[in-house]
Amino acid sequence: MGLKNHLLKVIEWKDDTHTSIVYRFPVDDRYAIMQGSRLIVNPSQAAVFTSRGRIADVFGPGSYKLDTDVIPILTKLANWKYAFENPKDADVYFVSTKQFTNVKWGTTNPIMMRDADFGAIRLRGYGNFSFKVSDPAKFMAEIFGTVKKFTTEDISNYLKNIILSTLTDSIGESKIPALDLAAKYSELGDKTQEIASDRFAELGLEVTDVTIQNLSLPPEVEKALDERSTMGILGGVMGTYQQYNATHAMRDMAKNPGGSNSAMNMGMGVTAGMAMGQMMGQQFTQGMGAKDAPKTAKCVKCGADIKVGAKFCPECGAKQTEEGKTCPNCGATVKANAKFCSECGAAIVKKCPKCGAEVKGKSKFCPECGEKL
Repeated sequence: MGLKNHLLKVIEWKDDTHTSIVYRFPVDDRYAIMQGSRLIVNPSQAAVFTSRGRIADVFGPGSYKLDTDVIPILTKLANWKYAFENPKDADVYFVSTKQFTNVKWGTTNPIMMRDADFGAIRLRGYGNFSFKVSDPAKFMAEIFGTVKKFTTEDISNYLKNIILSTLTDSIGESKIPALDLAAKYSELGDKTQEIASDRFAELGLEVTDVTIQNLSLPPEVEKALDERSTMGILGGVMGTYQQYNATHAMRDMAKNPGGSNSAMNMGMGVTAGMAMGQMMGQQFTQGMGAKDAPKTAKCVKCGADIKVGAKFCPECGAKQTEEGKTCPNCGATVKANAKFCSECGAAIVKKCPKCGAEVKGKSKFCPECGEKL
């Protein structure tokens, strides 16, 4: 009777903490796991039997009557040959296989990012991730050890370091510009989850989600981005941005011409003045170039561009003046068959070569003297 009273009839773990990952069922000198005991494994749990430092048997959700048929490995290790023989070296651990969500992560130290426009940038960020135990036996072997209880707090810092390390790799591999980071949080989270999966699997874990809530740029970079947005040159035209910055420097210097920083202001003024001078010089040169550009005309024969007033074409050598009529309005020479003057637009009137009378329309004879035209 004495020994039978020490029999554990039900072995079960009812987790009320919602943060426990592993729970060691209390088995001491007063109690013993005997044949005939009932093992109850609730949903989202696994029961792991260990003996003499080795993992013996793993049970998924269900109800089990412990005997030599149900736990053959433990029977072999602990010599369960007879009923009520006390296997003193056996322990029972319950492992939670549910998903642990909303585990916070954040950057303790900045993440380095290399950007095409701004060079090396220090990023800070935060978010959360979710994970679960996918292989209880591997998790027990790699992480747990022999403590009585193991919670998310005991492993969260280690997992956070994995997330931050893989996030750094994700940012480097994606080559996303700093300007576009805010629009790529989901893409970076998926990439980080993909890279972290292998490292989690080595621990018997599965990362089920990685969420990036914020990636913040240094204040000076954010200010530069705001100014570039104002200029409408988000494509990266840094020359115009420098000119814009020089203009603001000159404006600020004009507001405070004196003070103890006059030498520094003078240097800034010279720099700003040079930038403004270059900008104005370029505009002046462009304006003069547009004003002094020579006018051109088309060759009457080959159509090449030639200088207005040229008598011969430099390409084909054709003479540019043609024998023809004189405009009665402006005196310009026009083609013989022209109906209007190309200079003033006046109508060209045909005259009789004999009497000089004006001949209109397509008449073949002069209406005054009868001369054939």
